[in-house]
Amino acid sequence: MNPAATTSIGTPTGSGVFFFILIVVVTLGITYWAAKRTKTTKEFYAAGRSVSAVQNGFALAGDYMSAASFLGIAGLVSLKGYDGMIYATGWLVGWPALMLLIAEPLRNLGKYTFADVVAFRLRQTPVRIAAAIGGVITVLTYTIAQMVGSGNLIKLLFGIPYEWAEIIVGAVMLAYVLFGGMIATTWVQIIKAVLLLFGVTLLTLLVLGKFNFSPGELYTAIAKQYGQATLEPGVLVSSPLEAISLGLALMFGLLGLPHILMRFYTVPDAKAARTSVLYATGFIGYFYCIIPIVGFGAAALVGRDLITKIDKGGNMAAPLVAEFLGGTPFLGFISAVAFATILAVVAGLTLAGASALSHDIYVSVVKKGSATEKEQVKVAKVATLIFGVFAVLLGIVFKGQNVAFMVGLTFSIACSANFPALFLSIVWKKFTTMGAVWSILVGTFLSLTMIILSPTVWVDVFKNKEAIIGLKNPAIVSMTAAFVVGYVVSILTADTEVEKKYVGQNVRNYLGVGAE
Repeated sequence: MNPAATTSIGTPTGSGVFFFILIVVVTLGITYWAAKRTKTTKEFYAAGRSVSAVQNGFALAGDYMSAASFLGIAGLVSLKGYDGMIYATGWLVGWPALMLLIAEPLRNLGKYTFADVVAFRLRQTPVRIAAAIGGVITVLTYTIAQMVGSGNLIKLLFGIPYEWAEIIVGAVMLAYVLFGGMIATTWVQIIKAVLLLFGVTLLTLLVLGKFNFSPGELYTAIAKQYGQATLEPGVLVSSPLEAISLGLALMFGLLGLPHILMRFYTVPDAKAARTSVLYATGFIGYFYCIIPIVGFGAAALVGRDLITKIDKGGNMAAPLVAEFLGGTPFLGFISAVAFATILAVVAGLTLAGASALSHDIYVSVVKKGSATEKEQVKVAKVATLIFGVFAVLLGIVFKGQNVAFMVGLTFSIACSANFPALFLSIVWKKFTTMGAVWSILVGTFLSLTMIILSPTVWVDVFKNKEAIIGLKNPAIVSMTAAFVVGYVVSILTADTEVEKKYVGQNVRNYLGVGAE
């Protein structure tokens, strides 16, 4: 195939501007509608628990299929070949575990945040402070990756300065969350999921159409252009230890992402929570099955030279192959879908970060649960504003950095900081307050420190000659440490009162008695 010699990426196009404005106008219209229905904390944080299982399935998919999923996997596959699919596989296999281990207990035991579950029978103040630290750091690192991705996307497509691109994204996202809360965020995520699934399906069909709808012909073309090694494992992850550690992070990181866990409070009951995961798994599984075809198609049709010329990380591979196959109108549509993808995810992340600051810290710790409904909503909106401003500033600070390491960082922190404490609080009656606190803090700061000292940051970002820690992804060490510390500290600080409360927790967990 002849690679595309030119691209309009970098200069504004009429179709691109049209689709961007259309998506922003439609989603802001939804926000205006949702604002009239967002008065109480339950409506702001949990959409009044009125979201159906199917709607939440779409919203979960919309919340999860981020810029890293759409732009990142397509780019990795186009440049690294087969190994790029490890991210698609890893991000998918966590969903059955989420459905079987976490979804039902989370919905029955919690109210607005995952800290509600961890602190259910433990001392509220220390657990909520620790959980807020782990949750906010997880959400912030994920948000930085999305903000950097959105800034680069708008900068490349419209030719406007990166800093202005960040401010535009931050302003639109804040409008969703501040005025529409979870109701607006949910519907933005549903629309984004439908658009993304439709766009990627169309893109996949157009790619396969160039190869007589035969994946075999596509892979043959790839092997001819780049060698058989492109279709074999070992290019991106060569060490078995690295592969296992990355797999653990991608799988169990999902079970510790606050913005995903928060979605289970939007449905009416535990059955709907489980069912929504089933729908989400189907949508996400389908998406991850076809997105590698887009990546291979970009490599075969557009060529790696142009992909890396536009963006070294390959993040514009999907828009480039869209332009090659459908011209500037299709490029405009796919780019607008990518923009909607980022906005929806950032809105969910902002809501999760704000809930940790307002619900876990201000309402539960500072006010000891005695804040009025009006006061809670006001604090939630102030926390949203603070978090949104920080997201924009950090997006500007990390300008030009590779977003891949930020996503890996997020999943490593999530599976180390949040998942062990959440899981142990549900299944182990001897789990204590100090066990939870130390598990969260050790998991958070050990994973953060190890990644900073790893080749991904110490060498690639800080430009040092050699990394202090050789392991790129620390999940196998930091998650294990969080579980071990949680167990050992709980044994050393045994609490019979906490053990007695476990029976009551189980009744609510399995029967839903008293669930909000």
